[in-house]
Formats: sequence, structure tokens, C-alpha cells
Amino acid sequence: MLTSFLTLLSLGCLTGITTVLFGFGGGFITVPVVYGVLTMTAHPGADADAMHVAVATSAAVMVVNASAAALAQWRQGRLRREYVWPLAAFIAAGAVAGSFATTLIGGTALSLLFAAYLLVTIADSLFRKGFLSVTQRTRPQPLERRTVTFGGIGIGLVAAGLGVGGSVMTVPLLRRRGLPMAEATAMANPLSVPVAVAATLVYALAPTAAAGPGQLGYVDLTAGAALLLGSLPTIAVARRLTGRVPDRVHSIAYVALLVVVLIVMLAMGL
Repeated sequence: MLTSFLTLLSLGCLTGITTVLFGFGGGFITVPVVYGVLTMTAHPGADADAMHVAVATSAAVMVVNASAAALAQWRQGRLRREYVWPLAAFIAAGAVAGSFATTLIGGTALSLLFAAYLLVTIADSLFRKGFLSVTQRTRPQPLERRTVTFGGIGIGLVAAGLGVGGSVMTVPLLRRRGLPMAEATAMANPLSVPVAVAATLVYALAPTAAAGPGQLGYVDLTAGAALLLGSLPTIAVARRLTGRVPDRVHSIAYVALLVVVLIVMLAMGL
């Protein structure tokens, strides 16, 4: 148990860094970490519910991480209202539906969906123009109405369902509207908050969740606390790096991290 706690604590530091630099809120790091810890311990119901617990715990951690990072970004003047609202409202609506759907999906299917989503996102970032380098526009372009409505609902549906926040869909979206990585990732944090809140409530109150020690519904409170103990101090330090990373290096590092997470998930046998 001590080893598991220290593992979560140390990797919580990594989630703090990725929250600030990439807007992940911890999702893409938290899900494989919690999944791995649960499947390697004698946690009751680990085999059957490990992926559900990982997704739910990721969402709960994101509520705190994304909120803390969003506050820091707001204080630095990096948030732009026209890209946050009303997109956040439609994301929240989609997140509720996505969370309910996830409670009805088996753990193996959920793991496969998580890996497939990573693969699609990596391929899209690498092979579709507009992500690795910003387009030569004089200024960023506004979001279209259908992107805000239907796109927002789709982002919330997928992000909450997989416990990854909205960053892996919102960052490419904003990037292709001409925003530099520093601003696109900054906006991802407040856009991840409605996803995290809606998902956490659904997972915590899910009637299908097996009762386990230290759990609230599917949310593993112990694992979440360990991750936050590592992530919150790191967020306070890492926020000073925002804007100092060259734009192209920032975008390449974003994709590289997704590749690493995909490899880890495949190595663990999903």
C-alpha cells in the first residue's frame, strides 16, 4: 500500500506539469496510473471495475487540477472569454451524457475506446495541417456557431466518457483557429472543469458501482488524494513555465506525451 501511495504521489507531480503545459488536467496521465495501481493490488473488484474507477478518479482529480490551473492562467491574463463561453456550457451538457454512457460500458471495451481515442488524436495531430505549427493568419479566428454547439456537446461526450477532460479535443480545435500553444492549452483548463464536475457527480452517484473501501461510487478517494498531493504544488511551480516553451517544441511535446501514454496502456494490456 505504501508503494502504491508513493507511486501515485510521484506521478501526481507529473499530472501537475501536464495540466499547466498541456491543459490535460491530469486525465491522460491519471487514467493509466490508477488503472495500473488497481490491477497490481488486491483492491476489491479491481479486475472488474479497474477502468471505471480509473476514469472516475481521473475526473475527480481534474476538478481540482483544472480549476487551480485555470485560476493561475486567468491571473496571468491568458484566458479569452470568446473561446471559453458558451463552449463550456455545451461541453457540460455532453459530459453528463458521456458519463452515464460510460457506466453502462464494460471495462475492457472502455479500455479499448481509450486506446483508440489516443491513436486517432495522435494521427490527427500529426497528419492534419494546423496543429504542429500555427497557420499564417494575422489574428486568431472565432469559433463558428455549429462548432460551439455540436462540437461542444461532442467534446463533453467523449471527454467525460473517457475521463480525459476536454483538452485533447479543445487544444487541436483552438490551435487550428490560429491560437499559439500557450493560449490553446491555457483555455483547455477552464473548458475541462465542466467535464470534470459533471463526470465526477455521475460516477460518484452511479448505482452500478461496487462498494469498496475508500470509494465514493467509482471514485477512489485515496488514489485521488495521493495524486492531488503531488499535483497541486507542482501546478504552483510549473505555471511559471507557461509561455516560455517555443511554440513548435510545445506542440511536438504534446503529441509525444500522448504517444508515451498509448504505449504504456498497450504495455499494461489495456
